[in-house]
Amino acid sequence: MAQDYLGNAVTGGDGATLAAIDDFIGGFLGYEERMLRIAAAADADPGSCLANAYAGWLWMFLESAAAPAHAAVYLERATRAAPGASRREQLAVELLSAWVQEDLDAATRIAAAILALAPRDLAALKLHQYLDFNRGQCPSMLRVALAALPHAADVPQLHGMLAFAYEQCHLLEPAETAARRALALEPREPWAQHALAHVMLTQGRIREGIRFLEGASGGWDGLTSFMYTHNWWHLAVFYISEGRYAEALDVHDRHCWARDRSYSQDQIGAVSLLARLELAGADVGERWDALGEHLAARATDTVQPFLTLQYLYGLARAGRAEAATLLAAVRARAASAPRALRETWAEVALPACEGLLAFVAHDYDGARRRLGPTLGRMLEVGGSHAQRDLFALVYLDSLCAAGHLVPAQQLLELRRAAEPDGVALNRRLATVYDALGLPGQAAQAAARALRPA
Repeated sequence: MAQDYLGNAVTGGDGATLAAIDDFIGGFLGYEERMLRIAAAADADPGSCLANAYAGWLWMFLESAAAPAHAAVYLERATRAAPGASRREQLAVELLSAWVQEDLDAATRIAAAILALAPRDLAALKLHQYLDFNRGQCPSMLRVALAALPHAADVPQLHGMLAFAYEQCHLLEPAETAARRALALEPREPWAQHALAHVMLTQGRIREGIRFLEGASGGWDGLTSFMYTHNWWHLAVFYISEGRYAEALDVHDRHCWARDRSYSQDQIGAVSLLARLELAGADVGERWDALGEHLAARATDTVQPFLTLQYLYGLARAGRAEAATLLAAVRARAASAPRALRETWAEVALPACEGLLAFVAHDYDGARRRLGPTLGRMLEVGGSHAQRDLFALVYLDSLCAAGHLVPAQQLLELRRAAEPDGVALNRRLATVYDALGLPGQAAQAAARALRPA
């Protein structure tokens, strides 16, 4: 029987189909565009259970309301072929079916069942982590990666997955160890580079992070749109910390908003970057207008709460009427989501959306009251620590603008422990201390905000 490049058995299919399956697995693990070839291969070989299951997975990564309908074509083919396939391949079809039906608990259970049968099925592991990540299940991300480690320690991408899982669990030292192990095996492994950037950001190693990502950036051109734009996004975040706003805007223009402007992750990366720049005091010009034109298609998109929050902010900041439409869609989703997701939509996403809209409308006290209580549960909406930090920054800005300076001082000093030389942070601290009648502390903060040449 044929095998994929990781040694997992594959039923049926010719050499071209097997090559496309390998391209999907390797491209999925390494964020390479070759993963996209699986759709054409599945069309050419409708009798291949696994190729069609993987093509369905690929469509689901579109992260849009249209994705299930596209995936359903491949689900039907894979289901027809399933009786002649292996149990592992049949489970890949069942996973797709659960995912299309938005039964994410079942989807993760099925992914775990695949890994129990085939510990080197790292595509199933990657998908398990993806589903975990989108619901804030960080310990589960770590658990499944650790279970695979004795079986696939030779695969650099596994160490990258392990590194990110450690980092999301706030286990920074083992995260760095795992990332550096991945990079020792494959110096261009982008997910390990990404995990290491997270560690450096969390530990306030800003200049080291800039040097690291600048040095790695030459290897990003062949990556998928998400991985290319997201690693550049991390570099821009480092630049913002140092007050290098012109360089961060250049990264936005030439990299973060320069690939697939219709894709969810590229859109939210641009929203987040422009928002962070404005919150730091930078002028982003008319960039919101251009972004808003693309976000208009998201007017009813409630596929993932983490994405929806940022679509809403971008639409509101661009002055688009679709922001109100999207808020209405969120309210409807909060009432009708599957039971496993309903509390997150109703108790976290909805009030957070209302808080973001209040902030854009300059109702800072309203933003504080609606957004603040959600921050302790924001993990539930998905996204990484670094990405979700946007909402904490908006809340902090709301506190300051509404005159709640005591809690603002507390939060700013807590943030300074991880970003001691942050330019925008220390400028804000100087303003807060001055208003609190602490001129000595204000002067110290202002001095820290002066970035060395």
